[in-house]
Amino acid sequence: MQDFGEAFRLAFQLVLTADPDLLEIIVLSLRVSLTAVAFSCLIGLPLGAALAIARFPGRPALIILLNALMGLPPVVVGLLIYLMLSNAGPLGWFQLLYTPTAMIIAQTVLITPIVAALCREVVEQLYSEYAEQFRSLCMTRRQAMSALLWDARYSLLTVGLAGFGRAVAEVGAVIIVGGNIDHLTRVMTTAIALETSKGNLALALALGLVLLTIALSVNAAVMMLRMTASRYAYA
Repeated sequence: MQDFGEAFRLAFQLVLTADPDLLEIIVLSLRVSLTAVAFSCLIGLPLGAALAIARFPGRPALIILLNALMGLPPVVVGLLIYLMLSNAGPLGWFQLLYTPTAMIIAQTVLITPIVAALCREVVEQLYSEYAEQFRSLCMTRRQAMSALLWDARYSLLTVGLAGFGRAVAEVGAVIIVGGNIDHLTRVMTTAIALETSKGNLALALALGLVLLTIALSVNAAVMMLRMTASRYAYA
């Protein structure tokens, strides 16, 4: 118990004194996750909106597939990206394996189905309300998508935050394609796993506290945005 309490004391000390190694890991984690979320939104939001308003044969099957991809096993995604980026893979000549770029790619593949599926649900609900109005105005599908995405911007912010929460907590895929290399690809989740196995509980706990704080902040932001969206909806 004494060692456990000492580990917590050292963890708080590392956080309060802004330990350089701790800051380096946190900054890299945020950079990788935020970049992955940005790419996921650029791909997933238009895809989800298009799927929400389009009507074509096989659409229900595509929706089922997209929802199923939300539960992609991270280690499987990491393995597939590893095979693609390895020297023997089709993209090996880019030399991206064991770099932050490879980690961003892996997180983007994991998050994009989540963003697209949640976006489809939000936009489809709005489209059911405005479909007749869009047809009366002779709006094109692209114009309708733009209008719906703008009208749902507060709800879609929560979608992006949900994607960020998923990305920042990811460990399986990023450790496969990133390698957990010190000062290069070591992020919070992989560092926690490594430091715990080494018995360095202070640094692991410090990173865990930061990760927990980020998760709580994201959830609080999601709740605030939902309240804001509801307030505007009933205004």
